[in-house]
Amino acid sequence: MEHSDPHNSAPDGEHESQDRHHARSTSAAPKEAKLVPVKGTGLSGPFIRRPVMTILLTLSVIVAGIVTYNKLAVNDLPAVDYPIIQVTCAYPGADPTTMANNIATPLEKQFLQIPGLDIITSQSSQGNTSLTLQFVLSKSITDAATDVQAAIQRATGKLPIDLPSPPTFSKTNPNDQAVYLLGLMSDTMTDGDLYKYASTAVAQRISILPGVSQVNIYGVQGAIRIKADPAALAARGLTMDDVANAIKAGTVYSGAGQFDGAHRSFVLQPNGQIDQAEGYRNLIVARNKDRSPVYLRDIAEVRQSVQDERTSRFFWVRGFNPPGSIVVLAVSRQAGANAVEVANSVKALFPELRASLPGSITFTPVFDRSQTIVNSVHDVRMTLVIAFVLVVMVIYVFLGRATDTLIPAVALPLSLLLTFAVMSMLGFSINNLTLMALTLAIGFLVDDAIVFLENVIRRAEHGESILKASYNTAGEISFTILSMTLSLAAVFIPLVFLPGLLGRIFQEFSITIIVAILASGLVSLTLTPLMCARILGERRAGHKRTRMEKWTGNFIKRVIDAYGRALDKFLDRAWLTIPILLACIVGLWFFFTHLPFTLLPPGDSGFALLRKDRRPSKCGLFKNS
Repeated sequence: MEHSDPHNSAPDGEHESQDRHHARSTSAAPKEAKLVPVKGTGLSGPFIRRPVMTILLTLSVIVAGIVTYNKLAVNDLPAVDYPIIQVTCAYPGADPTTMANNIATPLEKQFLQIPGLDIITSQSSQGNTSLTLQFVLSKSITDAATDVQAAIQRATGKLPIDLPSPPTFSKTNPNDQAVYLLGLMSDTMTDGDLYKYASTAVAQRISILPGVSQVNIYGVQGAIRIKADPAALAARGLTMDDVANAIKAGTVYSGAGQFDGAHRSFVLQPNGQIDQAEGYRNLIVARNKDRSPVYLRDIAEVRQSVQDERTSRFFWVRGFNPPGSIVVLAVSRQAGANAVEVANSVKALFPELRASLPGSITFTPVFDRSQTIVNSVHDVRMTLVIAFVLVVMVIYVFLGRATDTLIPAVALPLSLLLTFAVMSMLGFSINNLTLMALTLAIGFLVDDAIVFLENVIRRAEHGESILKASYNTAGEISFTILSMTLSLAAVFIPLVFLPGLLGRIFQEFSITIIVAILASGLVSLTLTPLMCARILGERRAGHKRTRMEKWTGNFIKRVIDAYGRALDKFLDRAWLTIPILLACIVGLWFFFTHLPFTLLPPGDSGFALLRKDRRPSKCGLFKNS
């Protein structure tokens, strides 16, 4: 016979609710954990037994990290090699249409046959044609240069026979923009003379500095302008061909030989390579009937000028009046060179330049790219330091003891130093992306050390000595830490093989994170076990806790209680899970599709460069399929 319990007269729904809450409350009360017997000492045992070896390895990592860090190049972005080649050809006197039809088109037809060519951009102006060949990123710049040279040779027979010189090409890298701009100014020298002085005296001196690849000169080269008088030519029965032949004959340099005597010899120096207007004025073009010479000054106006008189320039620097003539020298660094060191070496040359310049020439810095790089890298470094301090503070709050905090706090900089050593071996640089990778990895670098430390403390609180707890922890979780490290590093491996330009740019970023994570795992398996065995105090049952441990324990207990109550209420309304999940998916899709996409965030370097070209030109763009 069944008897009813008067205390259980509640409806069935209430019974189910009470039973469910009772089951949650009983499951929330953990049973006393027991230590699991451990066999062996795992991967970390030898490092605990041999402290001298472990300390020497640690010191070697510290020394290597400090030395390599000081040798790492400092740039704004990783060095990326773009397979781009610039082809130029000069044909003085030809209009843009002639340059495009007779020079650019034959070259383009040959270039289109090169394998791996992606885009051709051509621009033809008065007397000049420029073609930019962009290849796929997988093609080597050396192979591309060889193919371009062969294509130019094939096209030579289809180019005008009176070209002064064959087309030339050069390897270009858009990433290698000038690191320093220097302006030379003069109120008395002509533009051509100032350009000549800058190219011979200043640019050559800067180009031999360590790390400098080339010095480009932006200005107007000097030239001699000869304006013939048609009436004077007609009066003497001369033509423009006579003038041209006289100029060619008078400016050709050739050896004139020597006079040999019984006691001495005289080397003849011909008057060739005239570079001043006065020399051209005295050229003999022809002779009159009375055999008197007809000089060039008699039939033409000869004056000192520049190659392109249509070029207009304006230059102004605070504290200086607008100069009469100006030349700007752009200093570019070699591939992989330290941009900051190159700029500093240029600035260190200033006293020598000031002492050697004529009194009519002054110079002033125009743009120093190293300042923006230094400021940007400094900001990221400060972010890295702040992240380090915050991580250590959080560790101290939850561990509650300074000695406990010291162990993961030491693992953090040691992992960074080991990462710097590997970065130096791989040829990486200190730039915004690698520093951002280290900042992102700060939180990962202490995970393994904290896991090892917490397990040692747990075993010690259950009665084991610190030394035994360290050995047992090494045997218990060494392979767990190894698997954690490898799985976390594997997350960033796809970034290493990202194709295209983004893959080239973010390769250093991803590899730096992977190396930092692997370095933290290595430190957690070597130095961290030794520090746990030697530094931690005994943690017997009932040991005295610090104030921070008590405060943290009470705080965590309140958080767990609040979380348990919130979880119970949420489980009572489990149907809310689906709409919340759908709302999150919709929100993710909305923000992902509406946020702007860009390779790098906008920045302000404080420098603006404006170029306006009014010369007639013809441009072309080809996409190679």
